[in-house]
Amino acid sequence: MTVAVCLKWVTPVGSSDDRFAGVSAADQAALESALVWAELHHSDVVVVTVGPIGAERALRDALACGATRAVRIDGDPNATSIEIARAVVPHVASAALVWCGDYSLDRGSGSFPAHLADALDVEQALGLIDIGVDDANGRLRAVRRLDGGRREILSIAPRAVLSVEGSVARLRRAPLRALLDADRQAIDVHLVGLHGDELELVPYRPRARVLAAPAGSSALDRVRVLTDAGAAPTRAETVELTPDEAADRILDALRDWGYLT
Repeated sequence: MTVAVCLKWVTPVGSSDDRFAGVSAADQAALESALVWAELHHSDVVVVTVGPIGAERALRDALACGATRAVRIDGDPNATSIEIARAVVPHVASAALVWCGDYSLDRGSGSFPAHLADALDVEQALGLIDIGVDDANGRLRAVRRLDGGRREILSIAPRAVLSVEGSVARLRRAPLRALLDADRQAIDVHLVGLHGDELELVPYRPRARVLAAPAGSSALDRVRVLTDAGAAPTRAETVELTPDEAADRILDALRDWGYLT
């Protein structure tokens, strides 16, 4: 039995330097989850990525961690998710489970696992936050995040595409000997005519939060609302005291407010 892992190799926007490229924590969690499952069921692990020759660094890291075989599809990783899914299908068609991360370093749409499941015509379980062995038949017990803080427990049979969050697992650290051996292993390379879209890519920028305007009849009242983080406005008072009296006044106020006993 074979399981597969799909990694997305991402180069920073505006850069062609592979030294700053890599895969997401979710992809690493997918790899670790696949390795753990394969160890329990004595399975092979095939790792697949789409990208230039620099992407082989991620594949060799996966081989060092315990993957059995690595495949690089020589194409543009910025092609659409549907195109990439179709290109990946021949290399994962025989896998009992295909593991993916639920997001990539470029904060893409996260649609690739769904498109891959559709192209393979198998079940999908996406956005998993916890995975365990369900029974001796190789089924998985997984927990999926739902809206509103709810959770859904799934029992998944082999022949499925899974996507996991980065918190599911932490990728193991490969020993030095495995790293050296991985550098000598062969990587299957397949040339596919994938071309990225014509869209201009820009660094991710979170959407600004929409906050209500501070209420208050004066500028001072509005500043108090902002700086008090929503607390009720306090009464202002001007006093003239000696240093010792001022210190006592501050301590009394702190006791009244509950900061001191």
